[in-house]
This record gives sequence, C-alpha cells and structure tokens, in this order.
Amino acid sequence: MEMNINKNELVELCKEFIDVPSPVSYYEEVFPLLEKKAAEFGLEVTYDRKRTAYITLEGEDNSKTVCLGAHLDTIGLVVRHIDDNGHLIVRQLGGVNYHSMEGEGVTLITRDGRKYRGMVICKAHSVHVFEDARTMPRDEDHMEVILHEDVHSKEEVMALGIDHGDVISVDPHFEYTPSGYVVSRYIDDKAAVAALIEMMAYFKRNNLKPKYRTLLAFPIYEEIGHGGAYVPEEVEEYVALDIGLIGPDYHADEKTVSICAKDNYSPYDRELTTRIINQAKKTNLYYCVDVFFHYGTDANAAIRAGNNVYAAAFGMAVINSHGKERCHIDSIVDTTKLAIAYALDL
Repeated sequence: MEMNINKNELVELCKEFIDVPSPVSYYEEVFPLLEKKAAEFGLEVTYDRKRTAYITLEGEDNSKTVCLGAHLDTIGLVVRHIDDNGHLIVRQLGGVNYHSMEGEGVTLITRDGRKYRGMVICKAHSVHVFEDARTMPRDEDHMEVILHEDVHSKEEVMALGIDHGDVISVDPHFEYTPSGYVVSRYIDDKAAVAALIEMMAYFKRNNLKPKYRTLLAFPIYEEIGHGGAYVPEEVEEYVALDIGLIGPDYHADEKTVSICAKDNYSPYDRELTTRIINQAKKTNLYYCVDVFFHYGTDANAAIRAGNNVYAAAFGMAVINSHGKERCHIDSIVDTTKLAIAYALDL
C-alpha cells in the first residue's frame, strides 16, 4: 500500500512541538498546541487526572478500542535549592546526561508563568581558573544553573518569584539539514507526536478511518516512568511510539523504524509485536527489531501498573539519545507509515 506522507508537513510539525517547552509535568504550553492541531481535524482533546491528553478517532468497528501513545514530556531540570550566591542547585527530570548540557541555554518557568533565561554550568566552570575543570564529574552534585539576571543572593533570586520546584527547559536547537537529517533535543518524543498528527492528516486526505476505535494518548510523565500507568479500561492494546536506539548490538541506523521486542523491564507482547513486524514488511518499510537495555516506554509502564492490555513499541531510531539527538526524516516518515498500517490493521 502506497502512503502519501507529506515530509515538509512532518518536519514543520516536529519543529512546532519541539520548540514548545514541556519538561516532565509542565503542560501549560504544549496542551494548547495539541488542541489547536486536533481542532484542524474537527476533533477535541480530553484529559485524565494524570494529565494525559487523548484524541479519539472513531473506527470502522467501534466494538474494540486500541491506543497509540506518544509522550509530550521531555527531560529537563527542576530547582532543588537556591544557593547563597544566587546559583540554582537542580535535580533532573528524567534521564539527563549532564555532559550534554554544560554551557546550554535554559528557560526557567515559575509557578505563575514568568520566564527567566539562564545557563547550565559546572562548578569548576573554567579551564583558566580550576585545576579540575576537565575532570570534575558532570552530575547533580557538581552542576548548577546561573540566571541571566542581576542576582547575587538567594533573596534576590526569590524576589523574582523563583522558588523550589520551578521547572527548567533546556534549549532544543532544532535544525533540518538539506540532506534530510533532523537534529535537535527532544526528537524523543516530539517526532512521534508529529507522526501521530501526520497520521490524522493522512486519514483526512484519504477519507479513511482506523479499523478500530483508536485513542491517541499523549502522556506528560513518560520520562520518569509512569506516563502510561493509567490506561482507560476499554483499551485492549497499547502501542507506544518512542525512539529506537543506535549503537553496538543494535540493528538500527538513523533511517530505521525500530520495533522493540524487549526493553529494560520486559518483553513486549509476542502476537502484537509480530503483527506490527508483519505490517512493516507488508508496507515495505526500512525497519528492524531490537532489544533495548537502558530504556522503557509508556506501553511497558501500562503493563507494569497492572493494566489489562497487550503492549508493543516502535519508533524512529536516533543517535545521541537524551542529548542533542539526530535521526533522518525517512525514519519519522516510516514511523508514521507503521502507525497508519497498525491503525488500519493492514
């Protein structure tokens, strides 16, 4: 089956969602964007009490409900403490690699929506000053955030309305190259979100419906492990769209759609995963099957939380995960096609 996926539209969707900050738990800006996209198809977004967003697609057969999920949250930082010198001591939101964050620009967002710019530094921040500038560990005990404000004490920082618990988003630096590479933070998992939006566009262009009633789920807590912990009880299958991995012992490259057979926690459902593999074959996709180690998805969070669902996962393979990531647009296109093939039950 030939699928007419609009690459330019897909790239623009990636950029739109990546450019909107949404570190774990911070949904105030990204939800309106999702609602805007849903409205373009005459659809509404609903929410559960975990702040997971849902778009419901009626199927040809509504006696069965399945779910395709792509998380809206990204890794980020949260203010743990304000030091006496006005520097911010932070904790990670998700699996942060501080080596990739050193010197990065950040935006701090207060409870009342005020935003302040800053940067991530190591406490031994200068090779001209510190003997251990190159050797000091880059971890939570040795990294901090400084604000681009005229503040030099805890009191001056708090006078700006900043307090413990404020979230911090790291700049994404989105780039799309002439050779087709998407380079940015937060390809995990904004590219999968874009794929599901493009799937809806494909259905509209071709006057199609999914085979079964389909929930598109957009959790906001995936990066800390419980985004998919609640699943509406009518859902029988939960398929997470999330990044694939590249490295030793993996088949994938940056043009691959990776199908996950097992992650750090558990194998995925054999029948459902085999069905998705066969759909990738039938659709002539550039795909692979891999086993992931330091990795989990919302689909596995769903089954670990006791939900009565079959679980599977696939997505675009990226290099340099949880840093400034890179994949080829072809992998996002094939991820979109595989989502369509699954939804149509080809």
